Amino acid sequence: MSPVEPIISRRGLGRIGAAAATLAAVGAVKAGTTPAAAAPAPSGGTIKVGILHSLSGTMAISETTLKDVMLMLIDQQNAKGGLLGKKLEPVVVDPASNWPLFAEKARQLLSVDKCAAVFGCWTSVSRKSVLPVFEELNGILFYPVQYEGQESSRNVFYTGAAPNQQAIPAVDYLMQENGVKRWVLAGTDYVYPRTTNQILEAYLKLKGVHPDDIMINYTPFGHSDWQNIVASIKKFGSAGKKTAVVSTINGDANVPFYKELGNQGVKATDIPVVAFSVGEEELAGIDTKPLLGHLAAWNYFESVDTPENKAFIDSWHKFTKNPKRTTNDPMEAHYIGFNMWVKGVEKAGTTKPDAVIDALIGVSVPNLSGGYAAMMPNHHITKPVLIGEVQGDGQFNIVSQTPGLVVAQEWSPYVADTKYLIGDWRAPLRCGAFNVKTGTCTAGKKA
Repeated sequence: MSPVEPIISRRGLGRIGAAAATLAAVGAVKAGTTPAAAAPAPSGGTIKVGILHSLSGTMAISETTLKDVMLMLIDQQNAKGGLLGKKLEPVVVDPASNWPLFAEKARQLLSVDKCAAVFGCWTSVSRKSVLPVFEELNGILFYPVQYEGQESSRNVFYTGAAPNQQAIPAVDYLMQENGVKRWVLAGTDYVYPRTTNQILEAYLKLKGVHPDDIMINYTPFGHSDWQNIVASIKKFGSAGKKTAVVSTINGDANVPFYKELGNQGVKATDIPVVAFSVGEEELAGIDTKPLLGHLAAWNYFESVDTPENKAFIDSWHKFTKNPKRTTNDPMEAHYIGFNMWVKGVEKAGTTKPDAVIDALIGVSVPNLSGGYAAMMPNHHITKPVLIGEVQGDGQFNIVSQTPGLVVAQEWSPYVADTKYLIGDWRAPLRCGAFNVKTGTCTAGKKA
């Protein structure tokens, strides 16, 4: 995959701002680098980097690894001489899967610890909790997980997938390759699954799916009793039409969900499940027999065969001193986001938020699939989309990959209230929700 690999437009060239945004990214990708200010002479002191991930509670199964990879990336950067002549100092906090506590810890990292940037959150409810804090205190958050879109904040850089970089391609794959006609949208009961399913329901209906062929179900975080729900899924799938489950179930609830599928004899050949929050970390150490053949949609898998990925995995194993530790998609997002932040700081010649925020647009860095990720004016990055099939060893066999990089749709074109919105944080627009039909900024304006 070359640095000049094609980028798929998110809106079409007729949409205001889309063509310009795409051209900006193409220029950055072709360059493969961005101008960097000369590093000052070492001046002592440190630059603090916040790590805001749950190390306990229901989300620890997913987030602990992201803390560890951030420590590795900071360690590697310090081995290169640090940043702007200073050593990077990680500041680790544990918001403990407690959404209000995320906001409290974010305020601590910005106002007490004076972190230059924060890397963190997993669930959208945690991101929504900290968002007002970052906007109030003018901090920088790198958010590494797939999410529901419908947001573009000046203070957040979204390095995970928007729906058109994960959910929509997964549905398209099931339609085209599996002939799926009936859909179960199963999620954990919070903002990411509900908003993603709102988008997916609108998209499915646009594709001609009858409302009676869509079943939607939500369960609490940490839900463990799946017997009745799986029985309902089996019954829904017995109507003579090919049925699939699109899963936005998050955290440790995935383990009993897949176990119950196995208990009730639901095989991937009967009712395939495509998951958006099940990766290598969630599969590590559990019995994968109930999951064999089921799918996940991500932008990276550990099984990606590139020199870049091999080097990353080798570094991870050496850092953790554990050759069995897996890698996953949000780890790659942190890898990309951290390297983008480093380049943005070098380009700005300072860690001051306003300068770095402006400098980050157009920055491009290598991803682990052999291409480049570019930071777009909507504060989202370009990504390939991969569909993987669960294997017996807890890895994924990649069965589908987009031919090029996909530009994120931060606002869904399938939802009436947002179909004309785009985010563009470049001067002079500086707007997170610009209505291309009315020519007005409806939200997220920076003075």
